[in-house]
This record gives sequence, C-alpha cells and structure tokens, in this order.
Amino acid sequence: MPRRRRGGPPQERSRSPGRASQNPTDAPQPADLTVRLTELVAAAFAGVLVTSDEPEEVLRDLARLCGERKWNLATWTADRDEEGPADPLAAVKALPASGDGETPSLLAMVHAHRYFQSAELLAAIRATLAAGKTRRTCLVLIQPTADLPPELKRDFAVLEHPLPGREELDGVAKGVATEAGELPVEMWAVLDAAAGLTRSEAENAFALSLVRHGKLDPDPLWELKAKQLTGSGSLTLHRNGPGFDSLGGLNALKVFCRSALTNRHPHAEPKGVLLLGMPGTGKSAFAKALGSEVGRPTLSLDVGGLMGSLVGQSEENTRRALATVEAMAPCVLFVDEIEKALAGTSGGQHDSGVGTRMLGTLLSWLADRPRGVFAVATSNDASQLPAELTRSGRFDATFFLDLPAAEERSLIWDRYRAEYGIDAGDQPADDEGWTGAEIESCCRLSALLGVPLKQAAAYVVPVSESGREQLSKLRSWADGRCLDAEGGGPYRRRDRQPQGDQERPRRNTQRKPPGENYSLN
Repeated sequence: MPRRRRGGPPQERSRSPGRASQNPTDAPQPADLTVRLTELVAAAFAGVLVTSDEPEEVLRDLARLCGERKWNLATWTADRDEEGPADPLAAVKALPASGDGETPSLLAMVHAHRYFQSAELLAAIRATLAAGKTRRTCLVLIQPTADLPPELKRDFAVLEHPLPGREELDGVAKGVATEAGELPVEMWAVLDAAAGLTRSEAENAFALSLVRHGKLDPDPLWELKAKQLTGSGSLTLHRNGPGFDSLGGLNALKVFCRSALTNRHPHAEPKGVLLLGMPGTGKSAFAKALGSEVGRPTLSLDVGGLMGSLVGQSEENTRRALATVEAMAPCVLFVDEIEKALAGTSGGQHDSGVGTRMLGTLLSWLADRPRGVFAVATSNDASQLPAELTRSGRFDATFFLDLPAAEERSLIWDRYRAEYGIDAGDQPADDEGWTGAEIESCCRLSALLGVPLKQAAAYVVPVSESGREQLSKLRSWADGRCLDAEGGGPYRRRDRQPQGDQERPRRNTQRKPPGENYSLN
C-alpha cells in the first residue's frame, strides 16, 4: 500500500482538532506555542528561544501566525535553498533594518547554535537584541536544547514546543488514513499508542500500520515507541505483562493502588506511592504489574541515564524525559532505587551541583505533575532518601514491603514450580526469611541443574542472612513511618522468629477498607 502525503504544503497544513480521545483521564495539553509567542512579541521581547525536535513544525506555526497577524517573517537555516543570506552573521545583522518600529518583524533561525563559537556572531546578536525593543524586531532561535552561551542566557525567553496532543495526532492519523475502512471505529486506543511520539514519528508509525494491517492498529505504534524510548537511554516501556495475579501477597498495596487508579474522582487525582524494602521483595515487579492491572503503559525512568558529560546536558535530558512522560499520560512512571539515582544531592559538590538541580527538577515535577501520571518509586535504603522526597504531597503513601510470610511464600512457590515445570510434590527446604526473588532462583536452579528443590536451595543465600544488618535498619526505620504492604495500616516491626517459635501473624486482625488509614506519609 503506497504511503500517503500528510496534507498540503507546510504553510497550509491543517491543524483541525478532529476527534478527541475518549479516555476520560486524558491529560490536558500545554498552551499552544503561537499563543505564548504572540504574548512575547506583543510585549516587545527581542529574543525568543524555542526548544523543539521538529523545527519544520515550528516554522509552520510561525508562518501561520505571521500570516494571520500581518507580521514580517524571515527564516534562516544552515542548508539555505531560498533567497537570503547563507551566512548567519549577515542574517542577524540584516534583522534591525527590517523593522519599522510598528509592525513586528521576526527572524527564525534553525540550529544557529552550531555557530555560537563565533565571537563576532554573539556580538551581532547582542546588538540586534538591543535594537529590537525600538525597531519591533524579534530573533527566534529554534534548536533541540535550551543551552545558550553565557553572554545570551538572560537575553532570551525560552519556550518549549510541546509534543503533539491526542487531538493533533488525530488530525495526523486522518491525513494518513484517507481511504474507507482504514480508520478504526474507536480511535482512543490508536491515539494512546501514538502519545509521546513526535508528529513525524507518528506519521511513520501510522503508515507502517497501514502497510502491515491495512488499517490503523495500535501495535506498530507501541513497537516504534518502545524502540524510540529505549534509544533515549533513560526511558523504557513496559506493557502487556502479567498483572496482580502473578504476584503473591502485597494485598493492602494492591487494593490501595487499584482503588486510587480506578475510582476516578473529578477533583482528587492520585499521585503515586513510595515503596521501601529489601532487594527481591517484589517492588519492581509490582510497579510493572500495576500498569497491566489498570490498563496503562509503565515507563521505567533510569535517572542515571539522564546524566550527561556536557554542562547543562543532564538537566536538559531530565526535561525531555519528563516531557515524554507527560505526553504519554495516562501512564505509570516507575523510578527504581531512587536513593541511588539521587545520591549526593544532600549538599555534596562532587558533581558541581548537577545532582541537586536534578533533584529540584524532579521534586517540582512530582509536586505539580499533570493528571494521569502515577509515580511508583522504590528504595532499598531509607537513610539515603532526601528528606524533601518523603514529605507529604510527593506521594499518596509510603509502603514497606517486608519479607513474605509463610502463606505468601507458599503462593510464590506454586507459581514458580508451575513456571519451571517442577513437580508440585517437590517440597523445598526451610524457606524462612526468603524473598520472592530467591524462591524463583531456587526453582530456576532446580530446573537448570536437574536436582530437587532442597538440593538447589544449597546454592541460594537469602538476603535476610547476607543483608541482616540492613534489614534490621530498614525495619526499625519503617516501624510507624510506613504502611504495611500486606496487612494494611501502620507497619510494625516483625523480626524473624527463632527456630521452633510460632511465627507472629503477618496480617492485622482487622482489615482496613480501601482509602482508610493510609495517610502516613
């Protein structure tokens, strides 16, 4: 099937809203770029920096805006194919002469930052900006990042060209699927799959879907999106995995999160949970299963992958990653071992303050994140968590995941015996103090080595033994500070009982209903 063009020429391309997503939790889109740019030009701003991965789209917006407002617009790109100066210095110097003090004149320069090593160009930009107030001229820089030389940092207002919302993606889809039967009856699944892609990426994915299926289908879009996110180095997409049925225990945590995400309230928006526990207790597995349980994609954020070697690169990577998360809402954001990712943010100077700035950006975003993003952060060491992260308002609740009790371990054994094809009658050795990860490891080794579970258990050293001191510290810190992920209500320390003693009951005598007594945060 031949690929279709995307409407008319750039300056005439339609941006009709089309049919909106039918998902009631669709996140609101940021203000239109042209609205904000109009305000800045009306206020006689002489310099505007627009960050975008799609400069052609920004130029289309500018052309439409200037045409509607009867403003003058000139453009400059490194690969000039139109009349005009090929030298960026000449283009900048010509801008003041184009202004008459009444009608605004704009010069849009695409990727001019590649030439900022020229001291003469920087001086010309400063002179042009100084004349812009009286001449009613505005220099618009379009580039992928907000990095500017120190001489220009305070002279430009920074605008972000947002990723397309579902309404605009709907228009792109209808520009690609133009024949009968190519558009699905319900578009929301396709638009949810396309959310977070650029306009060009979405067009490519729509065309691929037509080639594969003869109609728009979400699967090619999810496939392309997963590859794009993996290539970014900081975000990974998880979807269509097992739900809560694959997890033993954690009943109170399951009920809380499921209720928060399914009881859609017009005013109360769920924010997320902070999970504390030893490695192997199911924190990561829960975060991934939660998305599948409630029908949302799970995005795993690698904060370490946001770090860059250049000045300002880490902050820019953080901004871009969070913008992608916002565009993909509704979704679940999973941040694993957040205390390691934010290590050194408590005043250390080893990273020139990069970690502190990233923490500030992340904290501000957690407090004011858009509707539809439910954050799940995990930690193995409470002592390394910044105090700002655990204060009320960042998360809806903080849960402690203790070592699974006997009943939970029995369910986990049943699951992994079936997964690895081990006979149900093959009884394991003493598994007191084992985590779910260690039970899986024992079953895997049993199948791998062809030995009974009791023999395979000899190769497993539980974290309750190897990390005994850390476990004790975690339990002490969580006592009264966190909620019990299994029984609900405030967590109370339960140490391992001596051999022969009866194990203390894991669950509270009275189960708390969803939403009650979950405010310890």
